[in-house]
Amino acid sequence: MSVSQDIVKLLPYLRRYARALTGSQQTGDQYVRVAIEAIIAEPDRMKKASDVRVELFRVFHDAWSIFDRAIPADRVNGGDEALSAQLASLPSLERQILLLVSLEGFTTTEAALILELDESEVHEHLTAARAELKRQSTARVLIIEDEPVIAMDIQSIVESLGHTVVGVAARQAEAVALAQKHRPGLVLADVQLQDGDSGIVTVQEILRAMDAPVIFVTGFPERLLTGDRVEPAFIITKPFDPETLKVAIGQALSFSAPEALVRA
Repeated sequence: MSVSQDIVKLLPYLRRYARALTGSQQTGDQYVRVAIEAIIAEPDRMKKASDVRVELFRVFHDAWSIFDRAIPADRVNGGDEALSAQLASLPSLERQILLLVSLEGFTTTEAALILELDESEVHEHLTAARAELKRQSTARVLIIEDEPVIAMDIQSIVESLGHTVVGVAARQAEAVALAQKHRPGLVLADVQLQDGDSGIVTVQEILRAMDAPVIFVTGFPERLLTGDRVEPAFIITKPFDPETLKVAIGQALSFSAPEALVRA
């Protein structure tokens, strides 16, 4: 029972990883469901686990490989355009390791266990992934955050990556107006804004008029990782490490449309 309870507590974070990995709530949550089905079919593998979190993510990666091989050809070859697009851009091993270490906080030793690699390989892939981030095209970024100090921190991190901040908004109306004026290639948003405004509602309004990846930066990530409704693909937790935000930005932009990017 304790293992089952641990898995339930860890599910939101597995969803976060899966969504960031695939760039899609729908695809990421589907992979998570397959992993849970694998655990139900083979419960002993979790009972023997010395670290439930590491084993849960390892099962996820095992299930991911099985799921990819089992997808009917007609779904990939035009039968399901959304799924086909996501499968075409499944991330490299470097991105998997980068997200495991920088987004989910695993050590390189734990990442090696999850991916069944030598730790030396993990270090090599991690170095390559960080170098890839530095070569990424730049984007116009809108920050929606009502805490001035946090907004300044986010702006500093964004600009250190070479991106351009087109505006910082603390309220819904201001954010929507800035988005309409500048058409950003990336939006970073808090969930709770000034005067009771909702960051989620604000982003929904922005996305009705344009298409851009969104990263939610929130102190309550579990509320956006239930899997029960339409939820964001990219979520990081406050307080955040600058490296975590940098990685999330890089992964979000890797799934964005080319016109959203500005070549350096």
